[in-house]
Amino acid sequence: MKKTILAGALALTVLAGGIPAAYAKINLGKGVSALGNAAQALTLTDAQMAAYAKESVDWMDTHNKVSDADSEYTKRLNRLTEGLTEADGIPLNFKVYEVIDVNAFACPDGSVRVFSSLMDIMSDDELLGVIGHEIGHVAKHHSKKAFKQELLGNALKDGMAAAGGVAAQLSQTQLTTLGQALAGAKYSQKQENEADDFGYDFLKENGKTPWGMVMAFEKLDSMSGSAKSGMIDRMFSSHPQTVDRIARMTKRCQKDGIERPAK
Repeated sequence: MKKTILAGALALTVLAGGIPAAYAKINLGKGVSALGNAAQALTLTDAQMAAYAKESVDWMDTHNKVSDADSEYTKRLNRLTEGLTEADGIPLNFKVYEVIDVNAFACPDGSVRVFSSLMDIMSDDELLGVIGHEIGHVAKHHSKKAFKQELLGNALKDGMAAAGGVAAQLSQTQLTTLGQALAGAKYSQKQENEADDFGYDFLKENGKTPWGMVMAFEKLDSMSGSAKSGMIDRMFSSHPQTVDRIARMTKRCQKDGIERPAK
C-alpha cells in the first residue's frame, strides 16, 4: 500500500511535535531576511551547502519507500531517463517514492525524485515533461538558491552555524524541515519560465519530445479545480499565467516543427 511521503512532501509528519506538515507552511523567502543583518555572521561555503543537500536527500531516501530495482515503477523510470546522465555539468540520479502525493522534485545535487502517484496519471511523454522542467530548476540553480536560503534561515534560528570550515551536524527536525523545503519549493514566475525553457531544450537535445511538458502542464492544470497536490500547488497556485506558460511551450514546439504526440 502506498503511503504519504514521510519527509519532504505535503503529508510529512514533523518529528519534533507529530504535527502533519500538510498544516505547516514553508516560506523559503523569509528565513534570512526576517533576522536582518545577523545573516552576515554565518558562513556557508558551496561545499558545505552541497554536503547538507546530500544529507537531506539521503535522509529522505531512508525515510520513504523507494521502489525496488525490480519494481515496474523503477523499470519505467529507468527506461524513460536512459541517457539523461547530467544537466549543465550536474550529474543526475533518479528514484521513485511510492507515496500517495502527486509530485516530483529535483535537488541541487541532481537527485530527481518522482512519486509513484504522479507516474500513475502521466503518460511517458508527460512524465518526461515534468522531469525536464524539474531538472531545469537544478540546472538554472533555482533549487540551490532556495535550499541555501532555507538552510541559512534554519541555521540562524536554531543556532546551527558552520564555523572553522566545519559544517554543523543537522538534527532530525532540521532534516525534516529541509526535506520538506526541497520537495515543496516554490519559484517565481521568471524562474518557472527559465525552467520551462531549459526543460524544453534539455528534452529536445536528448531526443525526447518537448510536447510532453505542454501535455503534463495541461493535465496538472485541469486537475487543479478538483484535486490538490504538491506539484499543482507548487507550480500553479501562485502563478495565474499558467495558460500563458502552456502557450509559450506550444508555440516553441510548433515553431520547431515538432508534431504533437497522440494521446
